[in-house]
Amino acid sequence: MRKAVFPGSFDPITLGHTDIIERALPLFDEIILAIGTNSNKNYMFTLEERLRFLKETFKNEPKITVTTYQGLTVDFCKEQNAGFLLRGLRNAQDLEFEKAIGQTNYKMSGIDTLFFITSSGKSHISSTVVRDVIRNNGDYEFMVPDVVRKAP
Repeated sequence: MRKAVFPGSFDPITLGHTDIIERALPLFDEIILAIGTNSNKNYMFTLEERLRFLKETFKNEPKITVTTYQGLTVDFCKEQNAGFLLRGLRNAQDLEFEKAIGQTNYKMSGIDTLFFITSSGKSHISSTVVRDVIRNNGDYEFMVPDVVRKAP
């Protein structure tokens, strides 16, 4: 069984995330959307809201599992018997950052990271940008799935 983990804070999930997930689906039997929990981070949306966003967005996709985890992502992958990590790349800065993490993860665990370049028209979307637009009462709806549009 080919299983991958797509880790993130998903604060909130964006159309950039959904683009990567939907394009990766044909490659795997299961994709685990795993929200990493970090008590030192201040989130805009609660863990419960972020879980709901993911579950609702992919409610009709049987190959998707949504869960949370703590600790090292590679340890979580091993617990789940997942041989791959999924990551999205928007730009050269993402590549450099994610490459270092992917190489470290592989050295620690033998788990490969698959990188997907975001589709045309989505490279400007990030959870950080979405949160900033929401905080400043701007129009963020073109960057997120329907379930997030209804949230704030």
